[in-house]
Amino acid sequence: MDFNFNFKRLSKVTKTDIYMDTLSTIFNAQALFSDGTKFYRNPPEPDEGEQVTIRFRTARENVDECYLVVGERRLSMKKVSNDRIFDYYEAKIRLGVEQIFYYFEVRLGHFKCYYSTIGPLMEMNHTYDFTITPNFHTPDWAKGAVFYQIYVDRFYNGDKSNDVLSDEYYYIGDSSVQVKDWNKYPAAMGVREFYGGDLQGVIDKLDYLEGLGIDAIYFNPLFVSPSNHKYDIQDYDYIDPHFGKIVKDEGELINRDQNGNLLFNPQSPNKDATRYINRVTNKENLEATNELFAKLVKEAHKRDIKVILDGVFNHCGSFNKWLDRERIYENAEGYDKGAFVSQGSPYNRFFKFRGGTWPYNHNYDGWWGHDTLPKLNYEESPELFNYIMEIGRKWVSPPYNADGWRLDVAADLGQTKEFNHFFWKEFRKNVKEANPDAIILAEHYGDPKDWLRGDQWDTVMNYDAFMEPVTWFLTGMEKHSDEYHEHMRGNADAFFGAMGHFMSRFNTQSLQVAMNELSNHDHSRFLTRTNRRVGRTASLGPEAANYDVHKGVLMLAVVIQMTWPGAPTIYYGDEAGLCGWTDPDNRRTYPWGREDQELISFHRQMIKIHNENKVLKTGSIIFLLADYNIISYARFNEKDKIIVVINNNDYEKEIEIPVWKVGIERGDKLIRIIGTIDDYYTMGTLIYEQQGGILRFKCQPNSGTVIKRVRHR
Repeated sequence: MDFNFNFKRLSKVTKTDIYMDTLSTIFNAQALFSDGTKFYRNPPEPDEGEQVTIRFRTARENVDECYLVVGERRLSMKKVSNDRIFDYYEAKIRLGVEQIFYYFEVRLGHFKCYYSTIGPLMEMNHTYDFTITPNFHTPDWAKGAVFYQIYVDRFYNGDKSNDVLSDEYYYIGDSSVQVKDWNKYPAAMGVREFYGGDLQGVIDKLDYLEGLGIDAIYFNPLFVSPSNHKYDIQDYDYIDPHFGKIVKDEGELINRDQNGNLLFNPQSPNKDATRYINRVTNKENLEATNELFAKLVKEAHKRDIKVILDGVFNHCGSFNKWLDRERIYENAEGYDKGAFVSQGSPYNRFFKFRGGTWPYNHNYDGWWGHDTLPKLNYEESPELFNYIMEIGRKWVSPPYNADGWRLDVAADLGQTKEFNHFFWKEFRKNVKEANPDAIILAEHYGDPKDWLRGDQWDTVMNYDAFMEPVTWFLTGMEKHSDEYHEHMRGNADAFFGAMGHFMSRFNTQSLQVAMNELSNHDHSRFLTRTNRRVGRTASLGPEAANYDVHKGVLMLAVVIQMTWPGAPTIYYGDEAGLCGWTDPDNRRTYPWGREDQELISFHRQMIKIHNENKVLKTGSIIFLLADYNIISYARFNEKDKIIVVINNNDYEKEIEIPVWKVGIERGDKLIRIIGTIDDYYTMGTLIYEQQGGILRFKCQPNSGTVIKRVRHR
C-alpha cells in the first residue's frame, strides 16, 4: 500500500476544516455531534425488534430542523433538552433483523448540511454512514481493557527442566539451539533459538502483571510446535510441554560426528530425535502441561486477569500430527499415520495434495508456498472443519476457561471469501455457545467491515486506526522501520484524517475492544522507531536498534494509547524500555534486572488513569486541534470530560483549544492529572483557567498532558 498517497488522500477526504469556513458563516457546524456511545445511541448494542433512541447535538438555538435519515426514511427529530452550549434532538427507531445505516440532515433556512461518522459534510458520502447491527454484542469486560502480550519463550524461565535442548531436533536447515545467555540478542535467523521462557515463568510473574494494572494476557501461540514463535502448530489439543511440564524425559538427541557435524538422514532428519519425540508425543507430558495451563488461567482469574489464546487455523506446521512430514508420529504410540506418510491416512483431505505419490508425498499446498506451513483444506474435509470447531470450544470451556481467541491471518483462511465468512460465522457460534463472554479478535490488515457484522469477529488488531497513524505522526516511520517519511512526522491533518476514516469502518462496540498496540511480535519496537532510522537486524545489527532512541516520544505514544478508544495492548517489555528491529529482533527477552523502572512506573500511572476513568473506556471522542507536531482531542460523556494535548516539537508553543466542544462551561476548572516532558513525568496537580470555552495552553517541549474537568458549583 502506498501510505503516502493514502494518508494524504484521507486527510483531504475526511478533514472537517474543508467545510468550516463555509458552514461557520451560516451556523456553528463545529457544535454538531453524534456517535454510537450510550448517550447518543441507547441502547448502544440493541437486539432485533428493540426500540433505539438516537440523539444528535447542535449549538444552542442554532438550527431550524434536524432529520434522522435511515435508508429511505427521513425522520424529523424532536428537541428534547439543552444546556448552556448545546441543544439535543432525538428520534426513535425500531430495529428489524437487518443491519441499518443512518446519517443526519441539518437545516437552517434554505441551507442544509449532513453529519456522518467523520463529521459535517456539504454533500453526503454514504461510505461514512452510521451503522447499527442488531444482536451484535462485544464482551463488556473487554471494552477499554488493558491487554498485555506475552511471547512466552522470551518472558521468564520459571522451570529449567522443560527447556528445549541444543540438537533436540532438526528444523529448517539446522538443529534446535538452547540459548544459555538470557540477554543475548536473537539471531537474524532465530526460529530454532530457545531461551526457556514458559508458563511457570508467567505464573511466577503474575503479581508483577497485576501490579502493572493489566486486565488480560494475550499469549502468542502455546500449542505444540517446533519453533519459538509456534505459528506452525504440531498439535492443537495440547500446550507444548517445553512451555509446561515434562514428567517423562527419555530418548536421545540428534547425533554429531567427531567434527561436530550433525548425523541424520536428510529424508527423515528427526527419525533419531527420540528425546524430542518422547517429550511432545508422550501423553503424560501433554496432559500434565494442559493441567498447568488450567492452573495458570485459574491463577490469572483470581487476579481478575483474562487469558486470550492465539488461534492459528489457516495453516498448521509440517510437524503437525495430521501431516507428519517430519515422521515424528509415524511410530509413536496412539497416533494414526499422517497424510504425508500414508495415502490411507484419516487426515488425507485435511490438506490439498496436487499429484505426487505415497509414502512421503511432498506435493501439498503451503501457505504462501511455505512447505513448513501446510494450508488447511476445510472445503474438502468436514472432519477437519468439525475438529477445529471443537478446538475453538475446548479451550474456552472448563477446565481451561480461556477468555477468547486472537485469530492469526484470519482473512486468509479457506479457498474463497464466501467460505471464509461461513467458517468464521460457525466459529463464532461455537465459541460464544461455549463461553458467551469470550472475545474473538482477528489479525487483519485493511477494511474489516465485512467481518464486523455481529456474526463473525468481535474486533481486530487495530493497525489502521491506531498503530500506523500514531507511528507516522510521532516518528515518521513505517511500522517495520523499513521507511521514513519526514512529511508524515508531525502531520496532524493526516493523523486525524486517517483516524477518522479508519475508525468509521468499525461498529462502536468493535472499536471499544479493538487491540490498540504500539509494538508487537511482527513489527519493530516502538522505542526503536523513535530513532527514525531505517533498518533491520540483518542489515545494521541489533545494537543499532538501541541507538538515539527517544523515551519521551514513547511516553507520548503511551499517553495516546491509554486515552484513545479501544483496548490498549502492551507488548511485553515495552514498559521496561525494550528496543528491537522487526521480527525476529522484536522478540528479545524481557530485561529482568535491567528494567527502566521510571518507564514502568509511568505505565502503571497511565494504566491507573485509564482504569479509573470510565470515560476513557466507553466515552465519545472528538478532535479539538491539529497543528504541526501538535494534536489535542477529548474523551467525554454526559458526566466526565478529559482533554489530551500532545506536543512532539522540541520547543514551547502557545495554543488555543476549543474545549467548549465537549461541554466545558463558564466556571468549569480544568486540572492536569498527569504530564510528561521529555523523558520524565509528573503527577502534580496544575489548575488551568478557560475563558468562554477556550483553553489558552502553553505546550511544553516534547510533552503530553492529560487534563480533567472539575465541575463548577
